[in-house]
Amino acid sequence: MSGSSLDGLDIAFTELTETGGKWGYEIMAADCMAYDEVWKEKLVNATELSALNYQLLHVEFGHYIGNKVNDFIDENNLHHRVNLIASHGHTTFHLPDKKMTAQLGEGAAIAAATKLPVVSDLRSMDIAFGGQGAPIVPIGEKLLLGGYQYLLNIGGIANLSVNKDGNYKAFDVCAANRVLNMLVAQKGLQYDDGGKIASSGKVNDHLLQQLNELSYYSKPAPKSLSNSFGVLVVYPMIEKAGISIKDALRTYVEHIAIQIKAALVNNEQMAGNCKILVTGGGAFNTFLIERLGYLLKEEMIEIVVPNEQLVQYKEALIMALMGVLRWREEANVFASVTGAAKDSIGGALWLGTEA
Repeated sequence: MSGSSLDGLDIAFTELTETGGKWGYEIMAADCMAYDEVWKEKLVNATELSALNYQLLHVEFGHYIGNKVNDFIDENNLHHRVNLIASHGHTTFHLPDKKMTAQLGEGAAIAAATKLPVVSDLRSMDIAFGGQGAPIVPIGEKLLLGGYQYLLNIGGIANLSVNKDGNYKAFDVCAANRVLNMLVAQKGLQYDDGGKIASSGKVNDHLLQQLNELSYYSKPAPKSLSNSFGVLVVYPMIEKAGISIKDALRTYVEHIAIQIKAALVNNEQMAGNCKILVTGGGAFNTFLIERLGYLLKEEMIEIVVPNEQLVQYKEALIMALMGVLRWREEANVFASVTGAAKDSIGGALWLGTEA
């Protein structure tokens, strides 16, 4: 899994079990292979390339993923234990209104590099059926983490899943870590550790109001965001405000917390004494979690931050499950979540094994 926050390639080796329709999992090994500055630059600028150069990068990134998987297998002594690779790739273009989405990382290249079966292109089938192609993780949240009423992942984009009696509704809430990381990069840092810089700033009420009035937030679900929302819409608004980095971070943390609460309230799914599971890099932002907890306390919703492994690798784990479901030819994307015409069996299968 390569997320929009561009911290690196998340790889998780997991054993999945299914008995009588009940699924279980164990993450046996996991790592985040950090991108160097060259690869960060390539991924950031991918949407500006010509069609030919984009396709060349697609292939190059596929071989990169395959080689990183091989390194991961070597480092964790997983030879002859990996049966299937499920690769999400790195999202570049996401235009569901035009029935189009694109993730870098060609599956055939991964299969050729690893000599293993690969499932890739996990969103396109749902998009073709008229869905948003996002969020796609609720299938895993239902089968592997069904004990929570709400599940929030705070990555480059924050997305929320709502479990109502086993029926899931999910959508992207707002840009999150991608914007925070862009702001703190001006100080030469990769991220605001624990939200310490943000906690030292002051909320700019005018900017906060402008951010909260963005039209996306008033749209009903199903809905989804592309990386460009944070980069081309939100970040320029913050720059235009002309405030200090610490005040910008403080204001945007407040914005994220407000929008997450609003997403719960506006979707009329609120029920007291519930738990919300929070994962993704944003779960390590102590100040953001404190602000979110403060806003949700009056709604009697308890924040649960699980063990570090699940926080970091929940989405990689669910990609693995989606790959297994594709291999079994079972539905792995919910139409109820994405707005597609039907549930779908998403993913292209590439057999890197010998015939």
